[in-house]
Amino acid sequence: MSSPAVFVSELTKTYDTGVKALKGISLSVEEGDFFALLGPNGAGKTTLIGILTGLINKTSGEARIFGHDMPKDASRAKTYIGLVPQEFNFNIFEKVEDIVVTQAGYYGIPRSEALKNAEPLLIDLGLWEKRNEPSQKLSGGMKRRLMIARALIHKPRLLILDEPTAGVDVELRRAMWIFLRRMNAEGTTVILTTHYLEEAEQLCRTVAIINKGEILINEPMQALLARHGEEKLEDIYLGLIEGDAAKKTL
Repeated sequence: MSSPAVFVSELTKTYDTGVKALKGISLSVEEGDFFALLGPNGAGKTTLIGILTGLINKTSGEARIFGHDMPKDASRAKTYIGLVPQEFNFNIFEKVEDIVVTQAGYYGIPRSEALKNAEPLLIDLGLWEKRNEPSQKLSGGMKRRLMIARALIHKPRLLILDEPTAGVDVELRRAMWIFLRRMNAEGTTVILTTHYLEEAEQLCRTVAIINKGEILINEPMQALLARHGEEKLEDIYLGLIEGDAAKKTL
């Protein structure tokens, strides 16, 4: 039996300040899933993503990527991951194509192969005509798409998207949905964090809601919606978060 794309068990993170960002959470993301990780600011989403990608050290518990322990086997685990962070973090003076090709080099992909792989990605994401321009000339939406192209250049099995459509207009957001659905249909496992709950409802097959370092729910999207009748995900989400806040004040 193959390992899940992500396996987390009793994972905790306490920062030096004493803040308990994760309080023993457990979850599993099956290979091929489109998984929504939802929660308010400060819920623990960024900390969890940081641990899964090797950017943050856990305090205790277990985190595995396709069976590889993070951080014990971090170098191997990272080869399976493509990360699209919320903040733009590329050289604004570097050309679009070079940003993508340079990223491939970090995974040992020869430049000739990287150039060949970059072309269809840039075409699909509407960036081919901009390939020789410095990234600072791109619009916000184009920069978001460039982040996705860079994350996918080494053909990862797991794509983690942290607010990928923040600040993107509706038309472009829908175009990105089509692209992400296709990537997922072709076998890429996707974890999405977003504050656009309609986006999660439209794209994701499984949803976990985290608040104050604890998992409130983790179940198939359709099962959650069916259990709540006519309610939209946004209403269910707000009810859970507000109910959790009220419970913690008692």
